[in-house]
Amino acid sequence: MKYVVVLYDGMADYPVPALNGKTPMMCAKKPNFDKLASKGEVGLIRTVAPGLKPGSDVANMSVMGFDPKKYYTGRSPLEAVSIGVKLNDDDVTLRCNLVTLSDEENYEDKTMVDYSAGDISTEEAAEIIKSVEEFFGNEIYRYYSGVQYRHCLVVKGGTTELGSMTPPHDISGKVVGPYLSTHENAKALVDMMKRSYDFLMNHPVNKNRIARGEKPANSIWLWGEGRKPILPSFESLYGKKGAVISAVDLLKGIALSADMEAPDVPGATGYIDTNFEGKAKEAINQLKDGKDFVYIHFEAPDECGHRNEPQNKVRSIELIDELVLPIVLEGLEEFDDYKIMILPDHPTPIVTMTHASDPVPYMIYHKKGEQEGVETINEETAKSTGNFIEDGPSVMAKFLGL
Repeated sequence: MKYVVVLYDGMADYPVPALNGKTPMMCAKKPNFDKLASKGEVGLIRTVAPGLKPGSDVANMSVMGFDPKKYYTGRSPLEAVSIGVKLNDDDVTLRCNLVTLSDEENYEDKTMVDYSAGDISTEEAAEIIKSVEEFFGNEIYRYYSGVQYRHCLVVKGGTTELGSMTPPHDISGKVVGPYLSTHENAKALVDMMKRSYDFLMNHPVNKNRIARGEKPANSIWLWGEGRKPILPSFESLYGKKGAVISAVDLLKGIALSADMEAPDVPGATGYIDTNFEGKAKEAINQLKDGKDFVYIHFEAPDECGHRNEPQNKVRSIELIDELVLPIVLEGLEEFDDYKIMILPDHPTPIVTMTHASDPVPYMIYHKKGEQEGVETINEETAKSTGNFIEDGPSVMAKFLGL
């Protein structure tokens, strides 16, 4: 038996005025997904437990069967593991975004123009983070470059008691002042954010980006604090050898922390321009190489939600259906039996441009256990089935038949 999860990050949504009051799932042409849903179990699942923030870290851990209330130590440590940073028990890590802020004189008056610095390339970002490390780095603070706009700060002997370190994608288009932590422990971190603007505006990479009409990465933004991950291995919990296919350091970090493979796929990005086919082919290769379980993660719907791009969010759902599911399903047919689960980790509603905690649609299809499902899957048809999984982390044992 082989098991595949296809995770559409942030796919679930609320009715969108620009889509005539429909959700992207309702608008997307997804014949392969709908065909599976017509013969599979469909319902809603609560991936974010009450009291937890609806981040991709908590939600994906939940879908993978790791109870965040038991295992979650913060987002940034998982990303640090993916980057290859060796963490000590007294280290605290933070996500370091490269962002684009507006040009008001006072930092507090600036607006969050772009939480991803105009989709800055990994190569350009590496040059900027190198300069940030040279400027701020010392025996306490060390900066490490990651992928595109996502990077890492490690604080030796740090604390996670920092007040509110707001994710930048939660404040797109907003003045940043009210979202800067005022906690005494965060003073040095906020000071680095402010000082970074002064020297990054004149960085050679940014001068070239501005000359090309692109947004500059003119500030660092620190958030997502946490300590060294404590995840058990996936195999020890579920008896299956697994792999995670993703372009995002967070997901790779979860995989590596849980002793799963996390292969790199050339051309894989966190957006709608990712190598969809390459990720699908790598998933099948992992199954052929002896893995029992593969988790294929696509960030594109989430990014489109954060960017208020309803048409692109619809298209990202369609591209996964067109380019990924045919390869996955054809590859799975080589095995005697298989199960496939498709779902988002959380909603990223277009109207709010940030994550939500609402239950999300799920679909589980079993080759040798077909049943009557729904004609087309979306938020409303999933709700209409009456199937509801309250405890998100329990879905993995259910999916694996344990």
